[in-house]
Amino acid sequence: MLKKFLTVGGLTLLLVLGLLTGNALAQTSTAPPAADTGDTAFMLACSGLVLLMTPGLAFFYGGFVRSRNVLNTLMMSFVLMAIVGVTWVLWGYSLSFAPGLPFIGGLQWLGLNGVGLETTGYLDGSNPSEVVSYAGTIPHQAFMIYQAMFAIITPALISGAIAERMSFRAYSLFVLLWSTFIYTPLAHMVWAKGGFLGLYGGLGALDFAGGTVVHISSGVSALVAAIVLGPRKNHPDRLSPPHNVPFILLGAGLLWFGWFGFNAGSALSVASGTSGNLATNVATTAFVATNTSAAAGALMWLILEGVLRGKPTAVGAATGAVAGLVGITPAAGFVTPLASILIGFITAVVCFYAVSFKHKLQVDDALDTYPVHGVGGTVGAILTAIFATTEVNAAGKDGLLRGNFSELLVELGAIAIAYIIAAVGTWIILKVIDATIGLRVKEEAEHQGLDINEHGEEGYNSEFGERINMS
Repeated sequence: MLKKFLTVGGLTLLLVLGLLTGNALAQTSTAPPAADTGDTAFMLACSGLVLLMTPGLAFFYGGFVRSRNVLNTLMMSFVLMAIVGVTWVLWGYSLSFAPGLPFIGGLQWLGLNGVGLETTGYLDGSNPSEVVSYAGTIPHQAFMIYQAMFAIITPALISGAIAERMSFRAYSLFVLLWSTFIYTPLAHMVWAKGGFLGLYGGLGALDFAGGTVVHISSGVSALVAAIVLGPRKNHPDRLSPPHNVPFILLGAGLLWFGWFGFNAGSALSVASGTSGNLATNVATTAFVATNTSAAAGALMWLILEGVLRGKPTAVGAATGAVAGLVGITPAAGFVTPLASILIGFITAVVCFYAVSFKHKLQVDDALDTYPVHGVGGTVGAILTAIFATTEVNAAGKDGLLRGNFSELLVELGAIAIAYIIAAVGTWIILKVIDATIGLRVKEEAEHQGLDINEHGEEGYNSEFGERINMS
């Protein structure tokens, strides 16, 4: 009897140990892969490049305005690194990427609760319940901080439309509310797992690095803000030329440089697809497309100026390059190098005429944010649906030229939704701020300059001479 008891007990113990071992093995087999050091280093470097774009944008915009407003214009970009740098950790990342509804993320990652150094999912989507994004070889916090840089620069783009007349206090409140109520739902819908518009369980709109999320949203919001705020007191009869063209070229160069992190980094690894069904070397594809489209945009703008206006300008070269960069953003990881040349050319042409048309409408979008970012982002999104090919990226889709007409309809739908959310949301936010603390500085402050009145300091003191101080 004792022998039989020991035998049964032994078998039971072995069975229990076998089940426990089997569970452990099962858990091990379904655990996210370990972080890859090369991919992690690549993504951290790309995060730094994208952050550099914000001070680059500050110089780009700062060169256009009058010298008495240069510091205020620089600060309207720089302050985003402070505001969103904090709010993204507290609630922005959770609302953008945590599992939740199709239109907004959940609250479980507030304060980065549960967002650690574990990898964020599987490149091949083999365990969808675990997938946050298809970034299976980098720590979750690396993905989080990379996305933070997008959230920082996007509302900063809007400042170009409202330069030289909006109070800094109202602007700071505006970008706080805008980044929370406009940016986060759009980012979730396009890029998060289960988002309404994106590839990860949604309608399937293609937006590799931010055509709808970044450029359309900021461009449309800029146009609405310019209309609600009203024109500058010297618009359009007494507008001043750019006070510092070297600033504009410096800013454009920094934007071009940082855009490699913006687009190539959106592959989320050095060689995407080392496991699973994603095409390999998407980061390289996006890098090449980014430079090619920027070059094509700058070249086309110079040609248009030379033919139509007699002289190619430095400001035109900078603006054309930015237009080419905007146009390629949604397409960078989905198109061939030859397609990126066409995207740069086409986007530059459309943006060139959009700038001219804006002047005829006399809408005081001070630094052409909507004609370049709103129009450029729209054109880029449409061209993505035309030129995309799975030969470049198997995780994407074929576009119109590959026989997939339905993708163009999906992209047009995503564009329309982004327009509506950005326009309506921005109008509401601005009206609320105007009814509470007000939007504009006083007329006297606008005449004297916002640097002194809003910040108590000057960009250029008397050692540079009265001519500069009074410009």
